[in-house]
Amino acid sequence: MAVFKDTATWKSLKSARRLTLIAGPCAIENEKLCFQVAASLQKTCSRLGINYVFKASYDKANRTSARSFRGPGMDEGLQILANVRAKFGLPVLTDVHTEAQATAAGEAVDILQIPAFLCRQTDLIVAAVRTGRIVNLKKGQFLSPAEMGQVIGKAAQAARELKPRQAADPRLLITERGTTFGYNNLVSDMRAIPILSGFGYPVIFDATHSVQLPGGGGDKSSGQRQFAPVLARAAIAAGAHGVFIETHPNPEAALSDGPNMIPLDQMPALLKSLLRVWAAVH
Repeated sequence: MAVFKDTATWKSLKSARRLTLIAGPCAIENEKLCFQVAASLQKTCSRLGINYVFKASYDKANRTSARSFRGPGMDEGLQILANVRAKFGLPVLTDVHTEAQATAAGEAVDILQIPAFLCRQTDLIVAAVRTGRIVNLKKGQFLSPAEMGQVIGKAAQAARELKPRQAADPRLLITERGTTFGYNNLVSDMRAIPILSGFGYPVIFDATHSVQLPGGGGDKSSGQRQFAPVLARAAIAAGAHGVFIETHPNPEAALSDGPNMIPLDQMPALLKSLLRVWAAVH
């Protein structure tokens, strides 16, 4: 089993002293891509004083079309993520879709993410919490911010059933990612940030999925990446602890979610702009 510095990672994530960035490619295309993105963002975040968590998915289970690329699968994907941890010393996040996946992924990564469409799946939430890893709960597009209280309650109850030492401080992140408005559109209501913050856990804003146009490309989703920086700045101004951004060296050639991903070479300028808002708020 991998050695995890859980306490240090959790302290940095819940601290309001530094901005947190969760970022990486949407899907694992290959190890070379993951290493390239991790190296670039680690260097930038280290220079700017930003907490950085690498993210990527080994399986994109919720694709518009059955023909869409899903990733390398769990075994190969988790090995690549474990290699990113080992090579760069970064905390790593990935999403899980079943209880069995949660158990396996908990052996390879630091943070398990409950996808938005699965955020009401009680058994999945419980399984993720029981691994002892940090859990990121993404708000479903179909839920109001206040309704996430029930989701958080499930996770907190599962944490209380663990050893008292662990249950004393449930390690949860709450991620806002827009609300479905129908007709291939999502809307981000910044009131969600203080509402979700009221539950007592760090709130992350998913800037790139919030500009996704679900099914807008016919057999795939489309997106409006030009608005991701605008929403990210607004979320930080509203009190978000951090941002979730998917990025790729060449989004037009990406195998998943290209239209809403930020080009990797634009990330330094974007992060500098986010830090200026962070400094003004804090």
